[in-house]
Amino acid sequence: MLHRIIERHWQKPKPLLSLVLRPLSRLFGAVAARRRAGYLNGTRPSEKLPVPVVVVGNIQAGGSGKTPVVQALVRALQDKGIRPGIISRGYGRTGRGVHVLNHESTAAQAGDEPLLLQRSTGAPAAVGSRRAEAGRALLAAHPEVQIIVADDGLQHYALQRDFELAVFPAADVGKRLDLLPNGNLREPLPRLKSVNAVLLANSRADSPEPDWQLPEDVLLCRSRLQCGAIYRLHRPHELLPAGYLKNRRVIAAAAIAKPERFFAELARLGIDTERQIALPDHADWQIDSLPAADCYIVTEKDAVKLAADTAQEVWVLPVRAELPAELVQAVIRRCLPEAAEAT
Repeated sequence: MLHRIIERHWQKPKPLLSLVLRPLSRLFGAVAARRRAGYLNGTRPSEKLPVPVVVVGNIQAGGSGKTPVVQALVRALQDKGIRPGIISRGYGRTGRGVHVLNHESTAAQAGDEPLLLQRSTGAPAAVGSRRAEAGRALLAAHPEVQIIVADDGLQHYALQRDFELAVFPAADVGKRLDLLPNGNLREPLPRLKSVNAVLLANSRADSPEPDWQLPEDVLLCRSRLQCGAIYRLHRPHELLPAGYLKNRRVIAAAAIAKPERFFAELARLGIDTERQIALPDHADWQIDSLPAADCYIVTEKDAVKLAADTAQEVWVLPVRAELPAELVQAVIRRCLPEAAEAT
């Protein structure tokens, strides 16, 4: 209950609550700055992996669209003939320690987002709360990996990185922002001046321009989200026929950070839903826990958790990020200069 009150406060600040939370935000900021300084000056240990590491993260709590960006970046690297691997903490999983994903891995073992990334890209992946440990295990199992893309972990300074990509929701540009708990920032906005690139995610033609005054060596670019063809659960080649859902009772369900985006996209596509069910992010759920309907439509992140033998009719809406070519080239030039010459 408390976290919901605070999250609503982030969207529509309440003056009295700000008076209470603002001092806590100053304390949070001081602790975060001291922690980062410890890693930068060497008083806290950090590990360098034998291959370059690209961290795709954010300075905000909550969903900022990192996973589609990781997915798109991994695919772009593969298209260039580069062999990437993926590491992640694996939020929502029940297993402990490091897990290198395989064809039999489940969301309970790996987490829903890492499992989605591994299945959708075919890239080797490993999860673990200690990212360096996950990276070592990944390289031991897949020595062919040339570069590691870390899904999240911008604040996980125990792992050294060669390229930092901060994903920032374009919709949040110009909004009132503060550090946790008075706002949703994990680190202050000036942190963006020290990354290699800032990606304004889900940008539109009317999205405002930020006034951050980033250094010249920090690449500022934009990405868009595009919906793919809706397909049947666990049958990606069986696409939803046009008009198939008309006059049918459809329930939409999503266990993601910002489910309203998913529901809004369905409405934009002209899909009428009898009910929209928002579940907690990373929640473990199954179709039979939902009310009865003719069919259901879910996100890809949820699809990897759902049983393949469900008796219900389930459709999946995939979302893809479109990355600018300049970002992909910047990653390759910095991390794999020999590959940059070849491409």
